[in-house]
Amino acid sequence: MSDSFELYLTCPKGLEGLLAEEARGLGLADVREHTSAIRGAADMETAYRLCLWSRLANRVLLVVKRFAMKNADDLYDGVHGVDWQDHLAADGTLAVEFSGHGSGIDNTHFGALKVKDAIVDKLRNREGQRPSVDKIDPDLRVHLRLDRGEAILSIDLSGHSLHQRGYRLQQGAAPLKENLAAAVLIRAGWPRIAAEGGALADPMCGVGTFLVEAAMIAADIAPNLKRERWGFSAWQGHVPALWRKVHDEAQARAQAGLAKPPLWIRGYEADPRLIQPGRNNVERAGLGDWVKIYQGEVASFEPRPDQNQKGLVISNPPYGERLGDEASLLYLYQNLGERLRQACMGWEAAVFTGAPELGKRMGIRSHKQYAFWNGALPCKLLLFKVQPDQFVTGERRPADDQAGDSRAAPAVAHEPARLSEGAQMFANRLQKNLKQLGKWARREQIDCYRLYDADMPEYALAVDLYQDWVHVQEYAAPRSVDPDKAQARLLDALAAIPQALGVDPQRVVLKRRERQGGTRQYERQATEGRFQEVSEGGVKLLVNLTDYLDTGLFLDHRPIRLRIQREAAGKRFLNLFCYTATATVHAAKGGARSTTSVDLSKTYLDWARRNLSLNGFSERNRLEQSDVMAWLENAQDSYDLIFIDPPTFSNSKRMEGVFDVQRDHVRLLDLAMARLAPGGVLYFSNNFRKFQLDEHLVERYAVEEISAQTLDPDFARNNRIHRAWRLQLR
Repeated sequence: MSDSFELYLTCPKGLEGLLAEEARGLGLADVREHTSAIRGAADMETAYRLCLWSRLANRVLLVVKRFAMKNADDLYDGVHGVDWQDHLAADGTLAVEFSGHGSGIDNTHFGALKVKDAIVDKLRNREGQRPSVDKIDPDLRVHLRLDRGEAILSIDLSGHSLHQRGYRLQQGAAPLKENLAAAVLIRAGWPRIAAEGGALADPMCGVGTFLVEAAMIAADIAPNLKRERWGFSAWQGHVPALWRKVHDEAQARAQAGLAKPPLWIRGYEADPRLIQPGRNNVERAGLGDWVKIYQGEVASFEPRPDQNQKGLVISNPPYGERLGDEASLLYLYQNLGERLRQACMGWEAAVFTGAPELGKRMGIRSHKQYAFWNGALPCKLLLFKVQPDQFVTGERRPADDQAGDSRAAPAVAHEPARLSEGAQMFANRLQKNLKQLGKWARREQIDCYRLYDADMPEYALAVDLYQDWVHVQEYAAPRSVDPDKAQARLLDALAAIPQALGVDPQRVVLKRRERQGGTRQYERQATEGRFQEVSEGGVKLLVNLTDYLDTGLFLDHRPIRLRIQREAAGKRFLNLFCYTATATVHAAKGGARSTTSVDLSKTYLDWARRNLSLNGFSERNRLEQSDVMAWLENAQDSYDLIFIDPPTFSNSKRMEGVFDVQRDHVRLLDLAMARLAPGGVLYFSNNFRKFQLDEHLVERYAVEEISAQTLDPDFARNNRIHRAWRLQLR
């Protein structure tokens, strides 16, 4: 075999430039960059050194052969022509990875099979021995990359991906791969800061990946020094003496590095379940003297190294994947920015995020940004210098300018980030509405009401107050609106709400309201299971602001529920599409002789049962799980008071067919009116904006539209929120 080899080093997308720089420093010559890879020339010692020392590569591939191929036969012949006895014993094991397509190769599985067949056929000996396949821990990993008609056949010297250092056996929900974490640290300037004796702190450290990678850089520890099994371990071309030389050098450097006084490297994690796994990872890496992990919230983050030491704050905050994450994430990023301004003056900071628009909400200007990929997700690394001239908060407060007060701190260390012009306009509208509606709500003893409903068209939100909680619904923007602008306005609004209403940011919940197809209207949005008790008209009701698209209480139906309560005394009450049976609770409170509530959802009926029990109503209140239409067709009893508030559209899995309120309301009302006792009243309501009541119903029954009578002041701005009718038999 020759003294110089062609090597391919693969890496995550976006790290090619960094990897090329690192590989040159480790001895790779003639370096060229490719997508998610670099290539160059090196001797065997350099190849070993790259395996051991590269913090950024995924794999080190030694090219065995390049050949042109037009079809599968060319592939087989090209691979078969290699002297495989120089690489693998006849009774050894192998695994084949194949990437690319074309030249008659339909899929990677077929390509890998052809490569495997060629190697096995070449090595099958007279005694019938032949290599076998071991995908987990083979003696030899072979990689073939097909690129525009050229096959590049390689031996994988690394074995398992080099990002798997071996220390992280326990991880959190969305961990960064170790080589990506190392790349972020390098771009953030940690090697320079560490060389100067600086500190490092991670306020959201998870299981400590940044911390361990940072400590290994600072202590000059080869990232894969503790790896015991390599792709070259059973390779016939392996040179053990050369490997021992490279490994011993790395071992000596690690011992020297660990003998130095350790740098101050600390991590803080709010989730107590991650503390011990993080500490276990640190111990497995042999860095217990260098790295410490504590439980702590971002809101109280304050690094305290010795002797006023400065350094780097590094963080990978959550990006947000679930519906409604924007609110909690916005406040998380705002808290992080506030803690940097208050507790980290003079430090450098690096925030790695898949939501760079949230980084803009931290109140500090980013002086440099780098693009990365975390898997398939585009991300940004935002770099900050934590110093007053980079802050984007309000002006100094008058109290801070008092003469003679040497302890006065800049206002930026105490004030929240200044609202944008649009956010301030939104805040002003909220405060105006709160002043007007708050008086009415207090007078009527209402603690849940709508404060804002797209009053300003560019801020297409509904904002509801539930005592000291705020429930925000974002209406889906039309396609004509730039998504980036819509997202920016949403973040402006979320930033304004806590300041305008004086509420805890952690008590702001965001949902996105749009037409729900299929069964999505019934799906959970979260699983927090947090129910809170609210009051209305002398009854207590349970709401859940987080887990479902709706909260369990339709605020716009408050007047009709109170009307039912006033009219229910001594009557048999029927509630169809009852949802959480809030109208039923009102009817029971009003003295109904009996109540029957029908809904298809077991979840909502369980909720209804809890609402009734909360008010001491358990007897004479029947709950029926059924398709309403099917139930009505089989019903025999009569009722004096009926309430129907159907969904606009429903196709639950338990239903037969699909319910459409415009198409099906005539049949629904005919079936329900057949159950109405003489002199009884049926109230019908729905929220379909384009709904038209069929004229034949007006001919058959005494029908009165009462929509205007069923709107309280908090919905007066949106008088099309629902329409309601009162029906009686003629």
